[in-house]
Amino acid sequence: MALATLPMPAAHASGPPISAALPAALRHHAVLALDLGTTTGWALRGQDGGITSGTISFKPSRFEGGGMRFLRFRSWLTEVASLANGLSRIAFEEVRAHAGTDAAHLYGGFLAHLSAWCEERGIAYEGVPVGTIKRFATGRGNADKAAMIAAIQARGFAPADDNEADAIAILLWLTDAQGGRA
Repeated sequence: MALATLPMPAAHASGPPISAALPAALRHHAVLALDLGTTTGWALRGQDGGITSGTISFKPSRFEGGGMRFLRFRSWLTEVASLANGLSRIAFEEVRAHAGTDAAHLYGGFLAHLSAWCEERGIAYEGVPVGTIKRFATGRGNADKAAMIAAIQARGFAPADDNEADAIAILLWLTDAQGGRA
């Protein structure tokens, strides 16, 4: 049974916390990878070395102001960090060109909130250029969305879309002995 599925011990239970019970060789620093956007792809390598991933939508409802997506993003980051028992670093896709002005503004908003959130908590963060991620995953720096999904599927993952595939690729790059440095 995966550690994440174990029930919390009762208040009267004895024994060390689950993370302390892991042999030192199996403990890792928790690392989060993000493909920032209204639909954010994410991939997390937990302290047990297991990888979980998915997507989350920060699209505002018709009754919310424009800033609510960013407040929900910050709240989500806090929840992920708590569930992971802390994060040692966050990597995100560093986009330099956007299809439109709205996309650029939204990306800038997510990036501003991410960097401020990390600074407040002393968590290392870094952007990874799009071409670097694509070249690592597919061998081509200009691979399309379908090629990225196929490359991640070939590594044994089942991404729901290109956002999740990109986040997994960032995480693999970051934690790979020859690629990243987690």
